[in-house]
Amino acid sequence: MRPLAGFATLAVIGIVGTLSLVPVAPPSPVLAADADTVTAGQTVEIADGVTAQQVSHESYTASTGPQTLVAGGTNVDWAKLVLIDGDWPVTEENITFMMRWTRQENGADNWWNRNNPLNNGQGSGGGSGLGSYVDLVEAAFYAAQNIKSGRYPAVDAALQRGDSADATAQAIWASPWASSHYGYGTHWSSRPYEVIEAPAEAWGR
Repeated sequence: MRPLAGFATLAVIGIVGTLSLVPVAPPSPVLAADADTVTAGQTVEIADGVTAQQVSHESYTASTGPQTLVAGGTNVDWAKLVLIDGDWPVTEENITFMMRWTRQENGADNWWNRNNPLNNGQGSGGGSGLGSYVDLVEAAFYAAQNIKSGRYPAVDAALQRGDSADATAQAIWASPWASSHYGYGTHWSSRPYEVIEAPAEAWGR
């Protein structure tokens, strides 16, 4: 029996030795879809001297493009266009002042009269304010230019602050814009303003 036992032992050793010679299969290749998983631990190095930008989220202001305002076509759009041309903040107080002012000059229902909502003499061909402009876009430009000309510093300053329609109204009353000075407020209405669209041709559309 011993020769058989020895033969069996040799057979087992031979099998184990054969298995040890079989090459190990290479690891499965990573599919492209798994690439993100593999590289999730990557790091990004930032060069020396680069600092993070400080971003303030305290307040935001938005400016509306002139073409959007022209397409809107209302007296509110025109008021905003004047403010943009004058580089004044487009605040509700500034818009309210502009709306009240144009209403005093031409009335709400015909605020675009002669394409000159503020009866502005500068650039309109009418020194007394009875001239007209090609369109309301040009009228807004000349209105802003006149206010910023240096003849109306208190009005300019009040619009720059943009925090009180009443304060800006007082500035225009005291200015030489209107010989009547709007009765220093007695000819000035502070009732809510109406939003009214002008004809397309008044905008040059």
